[in-house]
Amino acid sequence: MSTISRDLNEQTPLQARLNKLTSSIGKVGLAVAFLVLVVLVVRYFTGNTEDENGNQEFNGGKTKANDIVNAMVRIIAAAVTIVVVAITEGLPLAVTLTLAYSMKRMMADQAMVRKLSACETMGSATTICTDKTGTLTLNQMKVTKYWLGKEPVEDSSSVDTHVLKLIQQGVALNTTGSIYRAALGSKIEFSGSPTEKAILSWAVQELDMDMEAIKQYYAILHVEAFNSEKKRSGVLMRKKADNTIHVHWKGAAEMILAMCSSYYDASGSIKNLDDGERMTFEHIIQGMAASSLRCIAFAHIQIPEEEQEISEGMQKLKEDSLTLIGVVGIKDPCRQGVRKAVEDCQYAGVNVRMITGDNVFTARAIATECGILRPDQDMNGEAVVEGEVFRNYTPEERMEKVGKIRVMARSSPFDKLLMVQCLKQKGHVVAVTGDGTNDAPALKEADIGLSMGIQGTEVAKESSDIIILDDHFASVATVLKWGRSLVINFVAAVSAGEVPLTAVQLLWVNLIMDTLGALALATEQPTKELMEKPPVGRTEPLISNIMWRNLLAQALYQIAILLTLQFKGESLFGVSEKVNDTLIFNTFVLCQVFNEFNARKLEKKNVFKGLHKNKLFLG
Repeated sequence: MSTISRDLNEQTPLQARLNKLTSSIGKVGLAVAFLVLVVLVVRYFTGNTEDENGNQEFNGGKTKANDIVNAMVRIIAAAVTIVVVAITEGLPLAVTLTLAYSMKRMMADQAMVRKLSACETMGSATTICTDKTGTLTLNQMKVTKYWLGKEPVEDSSSVDTHVLKLIQQGVALNTTGSIYRAALGSKIEFSGSPTEKAILSWAVQELDMDMEAIKQYYAILHVEAFNSEKKRSGVLMRKKADNTIHVHWKGAAEMILAMCSSYYDASGSIKNLDDGERMTFEHIIQGMAASSLRCIAFAHIQIPEEEQEISEGMQKLKEDSLTLIGVVGIKDPCRQGVRKAVEDCQYAGVNVRMITGDNVFTARAIATECGILRPDQDMNGEAVVEGEVFRNYTPEERMEKVGKIRVMARSSPFDKLLMVQCLKQKGHVVAVTGDGTNDAPALKEADIGLSMGIQGTEVAKESSDIIILDDHFASVATVLKWGRSLVINFVAAVSAGEVPLTAVQLLWVNLIMDTLGALALATEQPTKELMEKPPVGRTEPLISNIMWRNLLAQALYQIAILLTLQFKGESLFGVSEKVNDTLIFNTFVLCQVFNEFNARKLEKKNVFKGLHKNKLFLG
């Protein structure tokens, strides 16, 4: 819980780059202000300045102390003005307003932002670690395959009665789900996890299981709940009719198979599970997994009379020499549009990694179906790895291999957290999706935690930065696009160049024009072109080469125009000095307005495209 509750107080990538830029501008501004201060002071005391009447301002001892103080105040005010203008005080306000504006707009795209800075952090994401169930898939599970022994079962009527009863007991008594029917003939309602609901539905509809009747014949002695490490759950129970003790296990097929020494066939005969038979079952499980099926196995053992008192007293479930009852394959179809969303992220330069509790074969099949893995990508075995293998790597091996991993199977929440930490150490900006309480540490550790609004627990939502309201991976891609839009718009807002005028005029431009102009630029709608750009990492400079080109060109253009007006304006237009100063100010303001249009599209020639869609800009 300490991992969940601690506040990392880390800066977002854009915050870090803005702080660096502001710091650099501030240092340059201070240097220039100090230089101006020294030059003006030296010129004043050396008698190189004149007053309004053309007289020398400083005449040694003849100059009054009051005049010297007024001159120093004027010189210091000019230096301070340069410092004030150099610091972009309008930008933080524009950043905050824009984040709030985008937060409201993202709600319409099924993303509820809990942490304001997460909007722009998502735009810098370089990798997304996503769950499988419910995010990439529909989370609508259904049992589509059932193997008894080495043969698939198409009709439950062909199954031996004793074996059928054992399966019904294993489903009815070893479950966290429940069945509810309001009245005879009404629709049956199933509750529990998606996996539990799928198995209960199959047992009721295909095997004619009566859950309440079975519970009346057995007394539960001990339950071992499912956990993410062992991938199984078990129950110890006593049959009331003859006081015999039974153990039922259910869980990941390969885990349960490893606990068995025999198996039932369709006729009800118990057969020995030697190495050859075990290999056959492993191939069956792998074949089902390769068809994107989640494989769940059932096993049973009746405790001998001489061990009954020991088992009942210790309340410990027997974990070896079990008899395999059968294996079911559960299908969870991929969401419509998820493959395109994954491809969009990959096209945008963002790596998508899938972290799941399913076995390697199921994980690989789903990842291939969703487009996370190419069919030929895992030839060297580095793209798909099991959580336990990743956990047992040395720190150096983890750092070396983590960049190549696309799928992590049989993972625990700790493995997920470990992967996020490794990716962050390698300089990635990491987004993580999660829906369970166990996902909270990884959601908190990630740069952007994305919890699921439908299936997500309250703990997961509290630990996240953004809640995906429809649990759809396509909404994650939409959040990425909005984040990209914010970062690009901030960059556009930063790229407005300025030249110094009087203190009052510059402060007016800073507080009114720059703030509102930056806000107008920063509220541009996201476009498809944003997903064609590579992600902007933590170390990338805020001002790119293209921005430097635009800034320098705009600055030189404005300086040339304004200096021409400053020195030749009166003669060119035949106006007085005061009118010329007004002309210079108005020209400067118009240059800023024109620059707002240029800053809309830093790399495009048509800066007016989509202008009518941004009402704030037109306002």
